[in-house]
Amino acid sequence: MQPAGEEDPARSAVPSAAGPAPVMGVHLRRTDENVREIDALSALTGGATGLEALLADLKHEVRRAQVVPRILGRAVREAWRWDAYDDRDEQWYPQGISTSADSSDTEDVAGRRVVVTTWYSTGKDGIRRGSRVTFVDLDSERYRHVLLVSPVFDEAGALTLRPMSIHAGGIVWAGPYLHIAATGRGFVTARVDDIMRVAGDDDHPDRLGIEGTALHSFGHRYVLPVRSTYRALTDEGHQKLRYSFMSLDRRSQPPTLVAGEYALAADATTRLARYPLDPATWQLAAGDDGYSRPLALDEGGVRQMQGAVIAAGRYHVTVSHGPWMPGTVYAGQPGSMRRRRWAVPMGPEDLSYWPSTDRLWSLTEHPRRRWIVSLDRAFFD
Repeated sequence: MQPAGEEDPARSAVPSAAGPAPVMGVHLRRTDENVREIDALSALTGGATGLEALLADLKHEVRRAQVVPRILGRAVREAWRWDAYDDRDEQWYPQGISTSADSSDTEDVAGRRVVVTTWYSTGKDGIRRGSRVTFVDLDSERYRHVLLVSPVFDEAGALTLRPMSIHAGGIVWAGPYLHIAATGRGFVTARVDDIMRVAGDDDHPDRLGIEGTALHSFGHRYVLPVRSTYRALTDEGHQKLRYSFMSLDRRSQPPTLVAGEYALAADATTRLARYPLDPATWQLAAGDDGYSRPLALDEGGVRQMQGAVIAAGRYHVTVSHGPWMPGTVYAGQPGSMRRRRWAVPMGPEDLSYWPSTDRLWSLTEHPRRRWIVSLDRAFFD
């Protein structure tokens, strides 16, 4: 028997990231970093506070949920719920998940076990607020939201703020960076050291912008500016990849970023891609031409995939069946995945893997049925 989280090489059919040549056809190109804009925003807020200061100022409490397999799913071993307001809020929907086990070899940040999630704004009240990230300290069971923003200079040279209007269906916490899925655009990148505290904005949930020395951030006490974008591109005759969700495989050599496509229509593609990461920078490796190309691009994904992660040498993929029926997890290799029904709660989204515990992590999106869950990975063997 393999120790928890250890791969059995005889069972692994996912090739080493160091082996195959890059796949041509789809690729990404990273934009220049918004250094001047972020420096100007930092000057306005009094300087970046970073992640550790945020973790010392968590506001809300997550609540342990009773694990009832017929409700939460047969693979669920632990579960938490947001506070009562976030659990029922219809203005924001949770989507992506990553953890400190992705960000660090020690699987913690400043001695804390941390989960980071994404949310997108539905605009149901007529205001599109973009997207945000939420840091959850599993030990203190507290959390706080951080608004993603895009600082730009207008034509007159004045600093302005724009919401980061992406679906944020997945997130990868790689070293100091957060890579956040942006569907057809590719994905955006922020740095946790750039987290900034906004003075006195809890009372302005409907306003975003800069007025003199005042900054409004849709009621969020903290903001995180996006540094750069990995723009999705294609060669002629190829179809652009949709970056619907993302995860990290730290155990391949080099580590890889996994991205995949949500597809509902029968003729839509369900591809899964793996991009090599530079472990020195935790950015995508790029060729001499500046393009980042996948090491693998598999056509055999599952329709209505919401998240995908590689663990124990196999893909694990979540599929939602709506707000009332528990979700499904598929496990195996692209094109030949085994279905395990009633494995996760209703509305499962993105996936992440915690190696030392051999657990998969996911979260659910529907109001009043929102959980963060850890799953027994061995359940899918």
